[in-house]
Amino acid sequence: MSQNEHDSELGQAPEPQETDNPLMVELETLRNELDQLRAASLLERADLENQRKRVARDIEMARKFANERLLGDLLPVFDSLDAGLAAAGGEANPLREGLELTYKQLLKVAGDNGLTVLDPVGAPFNPEHHQAISQADAPGAAPGSVVQVFQKGYLLNDRLLRPALVVVARQD
Repeated sequence: MSQNEHDSELGQAPEPQETDNPLMVELETLRNELDQLRAASLLERADLENQRKRVARDIEMARKFANERLLGDLLPVFDSLDAGLAAAGGEANPLREGLELTYKQLLKVAGDNGLTVLDPVGAPFNPEHHQAISQADAPGAAPGSVVQVFQKGYLLNDRLLRPALVVVARQD
């Protein structure tokens, strides 16, 4: 007696053999294809979302640093105004007042566009923002602190545009 006959005698329905029924084989194949398509769709969706985030980040960085070249080209102008103010002396006179006003206006416009001045006298030496050109004995100054600035440094939106050229107090 075969298994199917034996099952029918016991009142049980015979179990279909998947390999015997071409519809079941096709159904299983279609299910596998559907699962693969779903997985591919999820991967494509994730890839598109990552690409969208990357493009948004690139646009933000381009906007944030679009004026980097212009502000970089203005750094010698800041240096010249600093030198002019130093040469004008400490006395109030129309030339000094005009230079100060021009300097403040230029700094305000640059600051509104993300520029920050690094003038670190008295601050600890920071190799990420300062370039030490020498060391000096400086009584009363903390070892490793900046005692003199030869050239101010600048940050553009927290990214170094130019390091400050400094003299650092000698370590004991």
